[in-house]
Amino acid sequence: MKTVLFVCVHNAGRSQMAEAFVNHYAKERGLAVVGESAGTVAGTQINPVAVEVMAELGISMAAQSPKQLTQELADRADKKITMGCGVDADACPARIFFTEDWGLDDPKGQPIEKVREIRDQIKARVETLLAELA
Repeated sequence: MKTVLFVCVHNAGRSQMAEAFVNHYAKERGLAVVGESAGTVAGTQINPVAVEVMAELGISMAAQSPKQLTQELADRADKKITMGCGVDADACPARIFFTEDWGLDDPKGQPIEKVREIRDQIKARVETLLAELA
């Protein structure tokens, strides 16, 4: 089983959507891949607009909640991806080396049309990632 960890600052939008996409499509395709996400300063709730735009695609994030990045989460991940949120490795509560950065806009405070665009960018990147890991 391969684990992909998506890291953001608050773990409330982009990283949560990436986690949900990986878990949904990996299960659907029978892939031995699991997605997890965490924040360097975890928020208190997932962005409700992110939840809404994922539900439009039939993917529920109801069971997800923001999680604090820990060394344990980082250590068990095979691939660690930041979402473009300026995660400062020196400020991380865990000592990790990030595999790549996806450079995505923050959906916080954005209109639903913009959040849909971000969602679709994440979906495309997850599709590519899963093809690489398959």
